[in-house]
Amino acid sequence: MESRVFLLSEAQGLSKELLGGKGYGLVAMSGAGLPVPPALIVTTEACRQYLKRGEVPGLWEEVEAKMAALEGLTGKRFGQGEGKTPPLLVSVRSGAPVSMPGMMDTILNLGLTLEGVEALARAAENPRFAWDTFRRLLAMYGEVVLGEKAEVFEGMLAALKAERRVEADTALSAEDLEELSFRYLRHLEARGTPFPMDPWAQLFAAIEAVFRSWLNPRARTYRRIYGIPEDLGTAVVVQAMVYGNLGEDSGTGVGFTRSPVTGEKRLYGEYLRNAQGEDVVAGIRTPEPLERLQDYAPALYAELLEVAERLERHFRDMQDFEFTVEKGRLYLLQTRSGKRTAKAAVRIAVEMAEEGLISKEEAVLRVEANALPGLLKPSVDRDKAPKPLLKGLPASPGAASGHAVFSNEGAERLNAQGLPTILIRPETTPEDITGMYLSRGILTARGGLTSHAAVVARGLGVPAVVGAEVLRVYPEEGRAVVDGVEIREGDLLTLDGSTGEIYLGAVPLVEAEGEALLQKLLSWAEPFRRLGVRANADTPEDARRARAFGAEGIGLCRTEHMFFQEERLPWVRRLILAQTEEEEREALEELFRFQKEDFKEILRAMDGLPVTVRLLDPPLHEFLPPLAELEEAVKAGNGEAARLLERAKALQEANPMLGFRGVRLLLLRPAIFRMQLKALLEAAKELKEEGLDPHPEVMVPLVADPKEVERARLLAEELFAQYGPIPFGTMIETPRAALLAGEIAPLVDFFSFGTNDLTQMTFGLSRDDAGKFLPRYVEEGLFPFDPTERLDEKGVGKLLRLAVEEGRRANPRLKLGLCGEHGGEAGSVRFVAELLDYTSASPYRVLTARLAAAQAGLRRAPLPVYR
Repeated sequence: MESRVFLLSEAQGLSKELLGGKGYGLVAMSGAGLPVPPALIVTTEACRQYLKRGEVPGLWEEVEAKMAALEGLTGKRFGQGEGKTPPLLVSVRSGAPVSMPGMMDTILNLGLTLEGVEALARAAENPRFAWDTFRRLLAMYGEVVLGEKAEVFEGMLAALKAERRVEADTALSAEDLEELSFRYLRHLEARGTPFPMDPWAQLFAAIEAVFRSWLNPRARTYRRIYGIPEDLGTAVVVQAMVYGNLGEDSGTGVGFTRSPVTGEKRLYGEYLRNAQGEDVVAGIRTPEPLERLQDYAPALYAELLEVAERLERHFRDMQDFEFTVEKGRLYLLQTRSGKRTAKAAVRIAVEMAEEGLISKEEAVLRVEANALPGLLKPSVDRDKAPKPLLKGLPASPGAASGHAVFSNEGAERLNAQGLPTILIRPETTPEDITGMYLSRGILTARGGLTSHAAVVARGLGVPAVVGAEVLRVYPEEGRAVVDGVEIREGDLLTLDGSTGEIYLGAVPLVEAEGEALLQKLLSWAEPFRRLGVRANADTPEDARRARAFGAEGIGLCRTEHMFFQEERLPWVRRLILAQTEEEEREALEELFRFQKEDFKEILRAMDGLPVTVRLLDPPLHEFLPPLAELEEAVKAGNGEAARLLERAKALQEANPMLGFRGVRLLLLRPAIFRMQLKALLEAAKELKEEGLDPHPEVMVPLVADPKEVERARLLAEELFAQYGPIPFGTMIETPRAALLAGEIAPLVDFFSFGTNDLTQMTFGLSRDDAGKFLPRYVEEGLFPFDPTERLDEKGVGKLLRLAVEEGRRANPRLKLGLCGEHGGEAGSVRFVAELLDYTSASPYRVLTARLAAAQAGLRRAPLPVYR
């Protein structure tokens, strides 16, 4: 039988997958000669066996054998003191292969009993330390193994401090802590879960509890958020205790070899004197910055600087390490690659490459591409921020302060007064575009990360928080309520679209920095990128912004977004109400003028680069006011509203997403098709006459049958005969279109995969409603992730692959792109990098797509050995 328990010295060369991150780091530090207390590691394989079968035959015998070796290394006996020699006590800590800080369980001081307390007090000549150590064990063991709530023990500690009229734990005497320990013991006995006075029973039960903690709710949620596989399991580290609670020359701390916030190369962290590790985590006492050690423990500070340097040289990454100081002697308890902000990640990667610690290729792979949009926007100053009022889904990065408004009119009114606004809606519709455009931030109570609010906000570059379910919004009353707090029009709010947090009042913001380092990193990445990157852009401002971020054209220009401006919407409504050809023609002539000018400016901004224009996609009723609003206007005697209401009722659909929209509308109202395409061709013609080099492309949405494409192509050819042809393509966004790609491909020049609708129709869900159940589905493991956020490779990806293969077989010159919201999500980009010619992302996600595409190229090529 292969061993499942190893001493540090026996584990050299074993993998992180087997030893877990914590164990792997300890083995490396021990091998490098750094001061690490002796330890044994129970492997992840043992955890997987335990979770599968409920037991691991022979495991306890292996643990006992290695504990005997640990006794030999320390010169102490487990749980038993002799004379001036204290008992060997251990910490039992989880250690998954992938870092999951704080998600699983730890127990310190394990092996201590009432008999052991006396031995520990005698050996340390410090009864207070011994009883402090025991009460800590009782609380941690009681919570982790016996299932009591931590608040119960905290409450008993608080009650004792109140009785003794002291504020700090350190002000309690040995007698006080002895009394507290017996209160804990009596409580556990009374609830039927007595604390075991056998050290070995403690140890075996603790190891099992740490195994089980792999399945606790917070660990599962963390794995879901970060895409960590469920079947890895956790290793368990059993390590000889060292004590930071022995007096003012002892303590515990956490250090980072560089700042995890800015990336600056300096020792960063906190230290707490006369404490054990959980004191720092619990926040009961306020630690001090590590820099303070220079004042009262300069030798210790110098040693930590040397440790930081050695850790970085060995692991070739910024490290987050935990340490304890016992009577002035430093011990390292853990190291791992530290979590960091996007800003810090870029700086650390670039500077480590320039220092020669890593290669430029490794630097490119070190940065999480999905985090890049947050680098370009201001963020909330965490040091000065109060507690957030509520939290929703972070839909569009950046932070902003503004006055609450609940309608387009409210946004216009306050903006006219020079006041910035935050638009609050139950959910947004295209009708809200004015308020969205005018506002500094957008907050909705409903909707997911691909809802209308999220998509439009990202396109506008406006911070947004969506799906804030605790928020109750009453737009007609101009107010919202959350947990009894009322928000009225004009109230100041601060919104952070990078974290999903909403604050009352104006909170200080920190401006984005570090763009020069980001550009340097991207310049290193570009040689490895094969996939083209375009932008989803509907305005000249979007186009210019996207081009500045490196977009190589526009992959999706949504023409309907041009219709909602104040002077245009009445003409769209006239088009909808038209009873005669003359009325329709008059409306179309006005809309043609608006569209041509918009197309000209977008093509001008992207001069020399392709611009793919999608013809009208949404159903016409979306351009009409809500029925309730029209009914109120009719009651007030508005004649125009009566006509609109009649038409709105005629156009109303039970399921508009699958209704009279896209190519269906364009083929049955061909005058709209001709108007839009003519406006695009005229715009390109006029720009050419100015000496510019426009590259327009036209795209038909929502096709399901080759005959639809054939008919649309015939309509287009009428105008191509007059103006000259341009690339003609279609979106592949219905499953049937994907299945019939081989028949559609000969009729077009390009496919653009609209994965928003393709995902909805493949899964049979509405992305605007799925927020009510998808998070729970993911949490319970029914879906591995939210498919509206990240491309589903297994199902939607299979359709995409099929369409690519059949489309290219039928038309070898076919160009292929992706223009759904997935086009700016790093994992989705990496998936399509080998399949398609380009991806298209909202302007602020262009950087993500560029980096993710380069990372896909790098992962295909072996990295150089670089030491």
